[in-house]
Amino acid sequence: MFPSSSATQIPSVKTLISAAASAAATIVLFRSLVKEYLPYEVQNYFFYKLKTLINSFSSEFTLVIEEYDSLNHNNLFKAAELYLEPIIPPDAKKLKISLTKKESKFSFSLDRNQEIVDTFNGVTLKWKFISEQVPTKYMSRSAVNFNSIPKSADKFFELSFHKKHKDMVIDVYLKHVIKKSKEKKEEKKSLKLFSLRRGGGGVWQSVNLHHPATFDTLAMDMERKRLIVEDLERFVKRREFYRRVGKAWKRGYLLFGPPGTGKSSLIAAIANYLKFDIYDLELTDLRTNSDLRSLLISTENKSVLVVEDIDCSFELQDRLAQARAMMPSRHYLAYDQVNQLAAFLILDRHNYVQYQVTLSGLLNFVDGLWSSCGDERIIIFTTNHKERLDPALLRPGRMDVHIHMSYCTPCGFKLLASNYLGFTEHPLFPCVEALVEKARVTPAEVGEQLLRYEEPESAITGLIEFLEDKSERLKREDGNKDSNGESGTAEGKLAQELDGNNGEVVKKELDESTGEVVKKEEGAQEPDGENGEIVKEEGRNRGAMVKIQ
Repeated sequence: MFPSSSATQIPSVKTLISAAASAAATIVLFRSLVKEYLPYEVQNYFFYKLKTLINSFSSEFTLVIEEYDSLNHNNLFKAAELYLEPIIPPDAKKLKISLTKKESKFSFSLDRNQEIVDTFNGVTLKWKFISEQVPTKYMSRSAVNFNSIPKSADKFFELSFHKKHKDMVIDVYLKHVIKKSKEKKEEKKSLKLFSLRRGGGGVWQSVNLHHPATFDTLAMDMERKRLIVEDLERFVKRREFYRRVGKAWKRGYLLFGPPGTGKSSLIAAIANYLKFDIYDLELTDLRTNSDLRSLLISTENKSVLVVEDIDCSFELQDRLAQARAMMPSRHYLAYDQVNQLAAFLILDRHNYVQYQVTLSGLLNFVDGLWSSCGDERIIIFTTNHKERLDPALLRPGRMDVHIHMSYCTPCGFKLLASNYLGFTEHPLFPCVEALVEKARVTPAEVGEQLLRYEEPESAITGLIEFLEDKSERLKREDGNKDSNGESGTAEGKLAQELDGNNGEVVKKELDESTGEVVKKEEGAQEPDGENGEIVKEEGRNRGAMVKIQ
């Protein structure tokens, strides 16, 4: 009836606590000895083997996404950071928050050893961020920038799930992560303006682009803006088309016309419309074609590459004669048979050799093999003198769309009045529009006059006085030219060819192969060199024109 004295005795609570404390002390002592006497690599190996042993009895499978793959950044790691930010649970107790120098929005991320549970197609997936301190080492910033940054921690994500879902996660879920991260990146993106870092080995430096220009604010005829926007939209939707026909996914634009006609504003409007960064390339800062190629491959996709005043960067017509006239004290060694006089060496008094980017290097950059190093790029050239450019640069495939930035038109004035004064109708507007037709003023000049006065009435009367003065001055200049038998400047000739004679609205272009002027009537049509479609050259007086080759 009564239990025997030999029955098992239940240990007391005091005994259990004492045993647990003894075991914990042993573990702590063992861990301290391991950390103090075993090398770091041996510790990692030991814990890795222990973890592998434990995991062998589990149905859980884990993918490790490290911050670096060898010396290169792991794009999947950055994609995971962007993907996880919007799915961080609202009841999270601890988060990292940051605001980088060139961004305008806060970024949230997991702190060390925190976890997030995600659900995709009914499958539960667990993300864990891990950061482990390691001896400091130096990592390259990028493939084209060899400056190094210190790295004192190994950062990686662990993505854990049931092993039966391994194929689905790799083939479907990770692609979903990349897609969502791209959408998040576009949402957070602040447009950048990149320029060359002087003395930095051809490295780009950037500032935030806050240019307010849009197609709504551009002082340009509505029909021309519509044609440009349609061309841009068609371009960004044609990834598969360009791949199918074997062409690099890029589009070349030439903006030509007098200074102050809005070329820079149009570039900013294109960048704001497409949400593309701008890379401002100054060719005169480069020494060799190799520098040009290095810069090209270091630009990001979805970008606008701008080469302003291309006629000044490359004096392709009689370049040696112009160079001698500008620098008579220097000696020039020319290669007349190479690159159509586009390459030469300058030897100064100290025998320092300065190499220049050649025409062939530029052409290869625009549509040669190196032009395919990247996708979805807009390349924009600007010039005040289209007639000075070499015909090799103007053909389709290099400069696909030619946009003449004309003097201010009545339509352009009304848009400027709306922007600056806040209204588009006024009793004096017919007078202003008539004077704008005669005065050959740029949108920049009109805008400057409208800025001078606080009161709208004063601004309009001041603009009328300015236009009247300029019209009279132009009359006197034209009369002097007629009396002297002069034909006018190159710019005047271009305007005359585009405006027509005796008020007739015509289009004239210079045939590069023959050097003859070809006349095109209003509404003339041309086939699009890219897809055979018929496109219109829209024109008004003062040469308002968009030509899609």
